[in-house]
Order: sequence, then C-alpha cells, then structure tokens
Amino acid sequence: MADLTTEILTDLFTRVHDELPSQLDGLTAEQLLWRPASDANPIGWLAWHLTRVQDDHLAGVGDVEQVWTRGWSARFGLPYDDAAIGYGQTSEQVGAFSVADPALLTGYHADVHAFTLEVLQSLQTRADYDRIVDERWDPPVTAAVRLVSVVGDITQHLGQLAYVRGLLDQR
Repeated sequence: MADLTTEILTDLFTRVHDELPSQLDGLTAEQLLWRPASDANPIGWLAWHLTRVQDDHLAGVGDVEQVWTRGWSARFGLPYDDAAIGYGQTSEQVGAFSVADPALLTGYHADVHAFTLEVLQSLQTRADYDRIVDERWDPPVTAAVRLVSVVGDITQHLGQLAYVRGLLDQR
C-alpha cells in the first residue's frame, strides 16, 4: 500500500510542479505583483505561498529542515519572519511581497519539489503514513492526512494563480 500511496502522491505533487512554471512564464515584475483588487493576492505571492506551505509541511512530515531556511529566505529578502508561510497574512503583509523575478519563484519551487520527492520516498510503510506529525490538532495529524491537506492547498492556490493570470491576460 505504501508504494502505491507514494506513487499517487508523487504524481499529484509533480502535476503542480509541472504547471507552475507555465503560469509564471513571460510575466514582468509588474505583472507578478499585480493585484486584481486592493486585497487580492498577486500571482507572485500565490506562487511563493503555495511553495512555502509545501516546504513547511513536508519538512514536518520528514522531520527535517525546510528548503527555505537553507538559503532561499536570504535570496528572497522578504520582510517576513523565516517561519512565515503566508497563512493568515494581512493584506498589508501580502502587499509587502516584492519578488519580481519568475526565475526566483520557479527555482525555489523546483528545489522544494525535489525535497518533496525525497520525503515521499522515505515513507516506506503504512506505519510511516500513520505516524503523528502534528499534535496541535484534535485528533492529531498523521503524515497521510498532512500530505492530503498539502495537495489540496497547493492545487487550490495553483488554480487561484491561474485565475489571476487569466484576469491579467484580459486587461
């Protein structure tokens, strides 16, 4: 069962990884930071946020250091704490996002995707998927539940990103 589960999850994460660059391709700095409404999330922030969620949560599943804190945080130079993943940020905090280079976003995502595949390959048994990775919830969160949650989150954000890209292309 663990092999099939790992294979399915690998496919799901790879689909997001394969689609993200095409959504960022050819965008200018202004377009990456464009907000269709004053409180809307820009494309660049959505790409960063979905990657940060994946990085943070997969590090928790693998019980290893995030890719973000291995050098990417310094490369981005954002005015956020290293623990920030975008969850719960105010409109003002989202507006402080200043990354205007698609290659920086896709580079970080590529490293997180490679990291994700490593974490998934480390899950060899049902017990690995049943292991509790977050006791702050009731019931506590298993690795399997966390991985399904991450897939749901990043696919929603990729859809949001594509929608904003569509609005941008219609301007």
